[in-house]
Amino acid sequence: MASRQALQPLFLLLAVFFIKLAMVESIRTPSNMTKAENSDKYHVEKPELVVQMVERSLNNSKRKLSSCETGNPIDDCWRCDPNWVNNRKRLADCAIGFGKNAIGGKNGRFYIVTDPNDDDPVNPRPGTLRHAVIQTEPLWIIFQKDMVIQLKEELIMNSYKTIDGRGANVHIANGACITIQYVTNIIIHGVHIHDCKPAGNTNVRSSPTHYGFRTKSDGDGISIFGSSAIWVDHCSLSSCADGLIDAIMGSTAITISNSFFTHHDKVMLLGHSDVYTEDVKMQVTVAFNHFGEGLVQRMPRCRHGYFHVVNNDYTHWEMYAIGGSANPTINSQGNRFLAPDYRFLKEVTKHQDSTEGNWRSVGDLMLNGAFFTASGAKESSSYAKASSMAARPSSIVGSITASSGVLTCRKGSSC
Repeated sequence: MASRQALQPLFLLLAVFFIKLAMVESIRTPSNMTKAENSDKYHVEKPELVVQMVERSLNNSKRKLSSCETGNPIDDCWRCDPNWVNNRKRLADCAIGFGKNAIGGKNGRFYIVTDPNDDDPVNPRPGTLRHAVIQTEPLWIIFQKDMVIQLKEELIMNSYKTIDGRGANVHIANGACITIQYVTNIIIHGVHIHDCKPAGNTNVRSSPTHYGFRTKSDGDGISIFGSSAIWVDHCSLSSCADGLIDAIMGSTAITISNSFFTHHDKVMLLGHSDVYTEDVKMQVTVAFNHFGEGLVQRMPRCRHGYFHVVNNDYTHWEMYAIGGSANPTINSQGNRFLAPDYRFLKEVTKHQDSTEGNWRSVGDLMLNGAFFTASGAKESSSYAKASSMAARPSSIVGSITASSGVLTCRKGSSC
């Protein structure tokens, strides 16, 4: 098949040819043809439109050549590149939603994790994940090989870090998991996080110069506490002691995307409590995720802030999908909701109290009797702070979430 570069001169020559032909024919009008007949056949009222038409055709040809594109704007930004291994940091330019400015360790060096052990949370060995995430400098953290990392205590991250699991099969499992507390600019991509357990009541290091006593943790997969500019993408999460992802205590500017959630009760909590009003500034985008088998509730459960739930695929819940209290603004757009067969579980939403806030559903696809209970304001202006990106049609949610969760990425080929 001809390349775009090879076809471009031909298309442009054809455009010029037809423009000139129209000009010539306007001069060479046969004596037996009226001006009206000649105009209908050859008239080009705005020649520049012909060039634009050719350019559009060229762009359409380019799109057809890019067979790996899915319509998912994050994935289409980087996944087609077979040289992703040498262009890893391109990922940092692909975020969308409220967490789009999270750069992680883009401006730092690469740190290669070679050791899956976590023997000493106060004095971690170089080459371990814990040693990497506590450093004060920006770091883009990658993995030398497949590994299962069983953390003895919470993994307390420092600012400007990317955990990039592409190219290896990385599990953080069967122990404590990830804590993002009072930091900024974190990217977590391509990691399995499961079977997380409570830990604590001991000292844990959080920087090269500081360690301190940690009380008992809840056992979340990812705990986001008082932090901002956070992006979690293409992770697979399941079976933790508390939440899979919780964002609380004034956290904001967060995107949770392209992830696969399974086998868990309280999936995602956004907002600490009904009385903690600092979360009123919270803005979270939940996009292109698959909420799948064995899930019960909180996909997400929202308090106080502004939440854009967009183009997700909901194929299972045992209580409800989206819940909220304390006056949240929930903007549900372009999602696909497949209700359970049990007739009393068809409702997508759960309004936890009488302070309902603003809830709306726009362009959602409701299947098997699913329904969404809206409340509060109907006008679009009320949802401006809960709008972070353009929603795709719900009819294509299946294709744009088909690769949710951890990807299989191999050197020399696109992910």
